[in-house]
Amino acid sequence: MVTTMAASSTFLGHIPFHLRNSSSSQHFLNSDSTFRIRALFWQPRKKAADPSGVALELGNFALKESSSKENVNNLEKVKNISVSVVSSISEVSASDWDECCHDASGSKQFNPFITHGFLSSLEESCSAVKETGWIPQHIVAKDEHDNILGVVPLYLKSHSYGEYVFDHSWANAYYSCGARYYPKLQCSVPFTPVTGPRILVRNTLYTDQVFDILVSAMKDLANKFQVSSLHITFPSASEWDKLKEKGFLQRIGMQYHWKNRNYKSFDEFLMDMKQSKRKNIRQERKKVSSQNLTMKRLRGYEIKARHWDTFYQFYRNTTDNKWGTAYLTRDFFHNMGSKLGDQVLLIVAEEGDELIAGALNLVGGDTLYGRLWGCLPDAYYPSLHFEACYYQAIEAAIELKLDKVEAGAQGEHKIQRGYQPVTTYSSHYILDEEFRNVIADFLMRETAQVHLVMKLLQESGPFKENIVTDIEEGSNRGGGS
Repeated sequence: MVTTMAASSTFLGHIPFHLRNSSSSQHFLNSDSTFRIRALFWQPRKKAADPSGVALELGNFALKESSSKENVNNLEKVKNISVSVVSSISEVSASDWDECCHDASGSKQFNPFITHGFLSSLEESCSAVKETGWIPQHIVAKDEHDNILGVVPLYLKSHSYGEYVFDHSWANAYYSCGARYYPKLQCSVPFTPVTGPRILVRNTLYTDQVFDILVSAMKDLANKFQVSSLHITFPSASEWDKLKEKGFLQRIGMQYHWKNRNYKSFDEFLMDMKQSKRKNIRQERKKVSSQNLTMKRLRGYEIKARHWDTFYQFYRNTTDNKWGTAYLTRDFFHNMGSKLGDQVLLIVAEEGDELIAGALNLVGGDTLYGRLWGCLPDAYYPSLHFEACYYQAIEAAIELKLDKVEAGAQGEHKIQRGYQPVTTYSSHYILDEEFRNVIADFLMRETAQVHLVMKLLQESGPFKENIVTDIEEGSNRGGGS
């Protein structure tokens, strides 16, 4: 069975005529197709490997002696590592996984989404499992003393939902040429468009070598499973650069983030904005207070089971009305809240004793991550969405002395509320050489368009001219770790 959407797609533009008529024509694009493939559930011409039938051992690798580094973990010197695949994150202890997570991100830029607690909550709640099209195939590297030196969150997928780097038109092109796009391998945090490290390696004498081995292991697995492609979405900028050297195509996207310029208060932040924008924000906040709504920011133990049950209702109201698919189950919120503790910040709006809306955030080392929003069905409270998702998040970041707020994917309306466009990254390993060449051409043109759009948005932003220059220089210095 093929799930399709009747809609024309520009996909990759002009395809050279000689590709259309080559002996491998089934692998080339048909730009006249009017169907967009969302997922494939039929029997493909060339059957992809079943994960259960493939050896889970990816090999043993010798490590070269390297000169000593400062600030590395005091593990015994190792000379060999073994790389394997596990079908559930539960097969790796939380402490081992999180040591890799902490070393990869650093304490200052700690990312809660790549922790064992968050990822295991997705699996244990049946949100990211085989039945939902996310088959865990996490890669683990161990030394000869059974110390875990690196891990990779990896999934075998039968669709492109919940990724936020859109490749539906790529699947459409494969299908229109008689080729199979699904399954594919996806290195990511399911349902989470948040930048952070994806190849999680302990800080040892062999960090760079383990990184290279893990990337090679992912590519080997892609060949073993006979998938069309391997995608690493929302990696750090440094990973993105390294992956280019290993044959991955580079793609960029755009999100909107708020930057904390050492503000002491929300009003101080407003003073950096143009007068008209400052006035608009103050008017929006007054609308909320005039509706007899009480805003609260709850963390850790302050968030009770009733809050999660009600927030799940909010979440379902949003998905049912906007997205059409609820990726997360009720159990996910309870599990995640229990495991992450004070890293969870739930912003709620109350009318009297009733919860009427909420916004879910996670607290990282230097960032507040805005994730989900929802409200009661048929509820209408002007400007409440802006208050709960953007202004309360800014106030919380100032209070917690965090560097920035990431407000999630999409939404140009965020710009006029102080959130600036920033670059996001993804890396794509396409196994078919001819498809890879065509996709590379498309990505080159898409990148130029994204840069142009970002430039235009920055020029029309809400900040005073001198503030815009300061923010841009700071962004260039930051580099996107």
